Amino acid sequence: MFQIQSHALRPLTTAHLAQTMTLLSMTADELRQEIEGELSANPALEMVEERRCPTCNRLLPSRGNCPVCSCPKSEDPEEPVVFISPREDFTPRSDHYADSMPEIDQPALGADLPTYVFQQIAAELEIEDRPIAAYLLTRLDDDGLLMVDIQEMVRYFHVPPSRVENVLSIIKHANPVGVGSRSPQEALLVQVEVLSENQFIPDFVVEIIMNGMDKLSRHQLAELAHQLSASTRKVQEAVRFISENLNPFPSRSHWGDVRQPTQVTLQVYRRPDIIINYLNNDKNNPLVVEIIMPIYGTLRVNPLFRQSIRQVDSEKQNAWRNDLEKASLLVKCIQQRNHTMQRLMQRVVSIQRDAIVRGERYLQQLTRAEIAVELEVHESTISRAVSSKTVQLPNGRIVPLSSFFDRSLNARTVLCELISEEEKPMSDSELARLMAAEGFKVARRTVAKYRAMEGILPAHLRTTVSHPV
Repeated sequence: MFQIQSHALRPLTTAHLAQTMTLLSMTADELRQEIEGELSANPALEMVEERRCPTCNRLLPSRGNCPVCSCPKSEDPEEPVVFISPREDFTPRSDHYADSMPEIDQPALGADLPTYVFQQIAAELEIEDRPIAAYLLTRLDDDGLLMVDIQEMVRYFHVPPSRVENVLSIIKHANPVGVGSRSPQEALLVQVEVLSENQFIPDFVVEIIMNGMDKLSRHQLAELAHQLSASTRKVQEAVRFISENLNPFPSRSHWGDVRQPTQVTLQVYRRPDIIINYLNNDKNNPLVVEIIMPIYGTLRVNPLFRQSIRQVDSEKQNAWRNDLEKASLLVKCIQQRNHTMQRLMQRVVSIQRDAIVRGERYLQQLTRAEIAVELEVHESTISRAVSSKTVQLPNGRIVPLSSFFDRSLNARTVLCELISEEEKPMSDSELARLMAAEGFKVARRTVAKYRAMEGILPAHLRTTVSHPV
């Protein structure tokens, strides 16, 4: 009996999970399109022209939020009010509105891997070395590894090997770190070198990369410990560090499966998926977080369709039951999506309140993995919930939800502030010292990387600011 029950539930559970994950990764606009498509295709699904709260199911007036769910649950002003908002009034309705849209943050223009890397390092290269860098970058494979011999480069450009190696070193320290390495092993060593500037590297990491990758690939940890004359615990720590922080194929860590996009697209954030404001527009009040449910009305399974299924012949009953199951599944999965987004934003806004209110320099270090542990869900669930979503801040800016998980954004913001206030161009070493005084201990090379990410030239190419006497 238990085996029959298990087989009966598994397909539904799998379908429920799969559809919930699909809906979770959608933006508000994509969700609206998905619902409209299902309404036109599935007769068992209907939209009732009444506004109900998606959380507590109370009937709502034609405009305004749920009077219960949108109210603070405690007297603590630090605790945000998070609720699902069935509203459409955030959508632009005319050209006049488009002229008064809030400030928009736009991601950088899409580019293939060679162009992406070259844009980072061009300012650091001597002009005569840029053709060498461009040639090297066009000789990368899909994994970001170099597919040309250095001696061939030396003969082609008639330059000493040290010059080519210097250009290659600059490439390898660009983002993604390790790109341009001649082997996966070399890419791993470059990544360890960069990480060692800001964090502790466990014992035997370098030794395992240099001499133990064959045993590591076969999970022969005991043999590896014997080879290194180390304890198994030390080897396990090193292996854990390698698996969690390093990637032998640099471009995969950055581009994923689509490593070399061919179509250049410009993404522009026009409609937020989440809106954050102050309660009653008072900065002393808690933050109110509206997660947009982009439909006007209540989505439900058509009760007449459910009743009529008993009156049709047996040939139609199977098809109708299938429609009924799909409609019911969609409604349940949307509810699950809303619940997950609500829990996620409750924690993110609580942690990042200072960054939301005071600016990006106050961003707290936060990872998707940490949130996943707190919410007791898989990390991929958090990744889907964050993916492609945008947030409108109280100051009107629209930013990616993923920016709350950007480990370097606060440091880059401070760096930009320091450079904007400099009386004369400062070197990366000087900027690193000033950032340390601000509480951001970063290496000179890290400053150079952040500067390149922000599109800021090195000191010798920045214009000196002249002040009147």
